[in-house]
Amino acid sequence: MKTIALHSIHEALGAKIVPFAGFNMPVQYEGVTIEHHTVRESVGVFDVSHMGEFLVEGEHALALIQKVTSNDASKLAIGDAQYSCFPNQNGGIVDDLICYKIKENTYMLVVNASNIDKDWNWISSYNKNFGATLRNLSDDYSLLAIQGPKAVEAMQSLSSIDLSSIPFYKFKVGDFAGIEHVIISATGYTGAGGFEIYCKNNEVEQIWHRVFEAGKSYGIKPIGLAARDTLRTEMGYCLYGNDINDTTSPIEAGLGWITKFTKDFVNHEALAKQKEDKPTRKLVAFEMVEKSIPRHDYEILDTNGNIIGKVTSGTMSPSLGKGIGMGYVSSKFAALGSEIFVQIRKNAMPATVVKLPFYKG
Repeated sequence: MKTIALHSIHEALGAKIVPFAGFNMPVQYEGVTIEHHTVRESVGVFDVSHMGEFLVEGEHALALIQKVTSNDASKLAIGDAQYSCFPNQNGGIVDDLICYKIKENTYMLVVNASNIDKDWNWISSYNKNFGATLRNLSDDYSLLAIQGPKAVEAMQSLSSIDLSSIPFYKFKVGDFAGIEHVIISATGYTGAGGFEIYCKNNEVEQIWHRVFEAGKSYGIKPIGLAARDTLRTEMGYCLYGNDINDTTSPIEAGLGWITKFTKDFVNHEALAKQKEDKPTRKLVAFEMVEKSIPRHDYEILDTNGNIIGKVTSGTMSPSLGKGIGMGYVSSKFAALGSEIFVQIRKNAMPATVVKLPFYKG
């Protein structure tokens, strides 16, 4: 197991540390519900330094990214971030990612921790035909997600950049917490607003301490990966390994909006055909009708008790006080308002297909 740069700090804070994606990671501190509400209502900090960062540079950088990702990176201006995925050749997804345009001919791809090696090998195999310069920065960089409605106000004293002027999915490179050349990105995985801060491993401890100093009067708290999961589920954000994987297509997963057929990318012809023909299954969101909690891999049934799919993500929503989940079902059961059932132990519990996000703020 790898350890992140602030491992000893998390231990000192009493974090419950568990193996996750090849790293020892803080999963919770005070408890999931308290941490969840802290992010929804004020400001919390996640250490997500396990994520991977690849630098793609050179005159052929964009051409390579266009080939291996589903979204259209040619639309990016410097300072833009873009959600995308790496389609595989079999109709599935190698990984989902965020693409940052740092400067002309320089991009950063941020990938999931569990897929760093797989993604690196994937993009490298295609780069043989392009010759872009690739650098894997994953072991050298840390990432803090400062999330919540009070994040901008709480952190403004740490930067000369007007943080409120950075729109969603844009970023700036500048000073933060006494460190120069930090990436301050208005992205996150919570739907609560805030920033993600990319810095070098030897800078992150200073930033961590300054962030907690600045946020003290706002009730800032460290937040673990368990609350990150309940927060992202309330927003209906996909988690690789649960809601998307090597066998789920972006069309089935409701990610047609990041799949642009205006360019040639890996397996685009098959995905375009699937979109035209309509997929036979779809990822849907559902709310439990009665008090019950859907969990990953529980079977989804129709009104006659036939298995029509499986739960990919499920939890008791701390914000809504009800069971919520996502899962793939046969397309004829995917319409909003459809009645489905989730097999929870011996009981088939009723649920309703709803529109995302679950939590609307």
